[in-house]
Amino acid sequence: MKSLFLIGTAGSGKTAIALGLALKLQELGHRVGYFKPIGTPPGATGRPDEDGILMRTVLHLPHPLETIVPVTARNLHLSGPVDATQIKEQVRVAFEKVSQGVDILLVDGASFPHVMASYGLDSVAIARAIGATVICISRPDNDFQFDEALFLNHYIVSQKVTLLGNIFNNVPRPQLDKARGIYAGVLAHHGYRSLGVIPSRPEISAPTVAEFYETLGGELLSGEKNLDWLVEDVLVGAMTIESALGYLRRAQNKAVITGGDRADLALAALETSTSVIILTGGLYPDIRVVARANERGVPVILTHLDTYTVIEKIGEVTRRIRPGDKRAISLARENIERYCDLPSIVEALR
Repeated sequence: MKSLFLIGTAGSGKTAIALGLALKLQELGHRVGYFKPIGTPPGATGRPDEDGILMRTVLHLPHPLETIVPVTARNLHLSGPVDATQIKEQVRVAFEKVSQGVDILLVDGASFPHVMASYGLDSVAIARAIGATVICISRPDNDFQFDEALFLNHYIVSQKVTLLGNIFNNVPRPQLDKARGIYAGVLAHHGYRSLGVIPSRPEISAPTVAEFYETLGGELLSGEKNLDWLVEDVLVGAMTIESALGYLRRAQNKAVITGGDRADLALAALETSTSVIILTGGLYPDIRVVARANERGVPVILTHLDTYTVIEKIGEVTRRIRPGDKRAISLARENIERYCDLPSIVEALR
């Protein structure tokens, strides 16, 4: 059995890569398993790790979710008494179970590689412990983010972990040529490989309104049937209505964040391509806003959080593919087929 560990940061699309790889490897006749040793905490809806649910459902895995995702990391995990030895044993036992009966085990890293480093359970430490080969997944929107990916390559190799290469995922269109040319060239200069450059595709990379709602919580005032709408841009409505109109018209499929007392801006947003309106400060909007939102089917989320906190929290929002999202699942498979060096990956797993 071979283990392939996908390491990256939140928003890099590790799970979509894992899903696409799993489906292609299954097509080639391999028995494929999935393991996410460190899961993410439930959102506002209280649901368990959705990546684990997705992979268990789509790949028809026999193990229960608590075996596929044995440990959940929270941002205050050092606040209470925790037995690090016991947590490591949980991961070890779960790994042995999910490894049985498969040729290739795809291991999905935590939201960030350093998560649970306090217990020796960061992604690189786990990869070393299970003897996995690593692929780094990154989204280089700018040179600093590429530097971060290169730094991670250096660290993985320094820890005596086998690094197969890098996949640049969800790359914005203006960055594609730079990723294929300059970034791949710098990787090669340092002795690392580029295994693919996958362009950003809103159908698979843009989060949905549901994911905004799960992160923020609050009260849903309208549009409950359209939580699957994609959010491709975010605007903060803190300006005058005259200044805002130009931005509102240019941005497509956007989330508009504004105070509940800004009926003028909310109504203007509802006449443009808006996927969701997020009202901050717990201020219930003018009834005209809710009525118009219901007419247009646009979700309106009322939260008691202030605007600054909302902006911080939505920075954590990432797209999650759902088991019933056949289009996104198909695109995840297609991305591996069209944009990645699958033969080199398969050869490394022989």
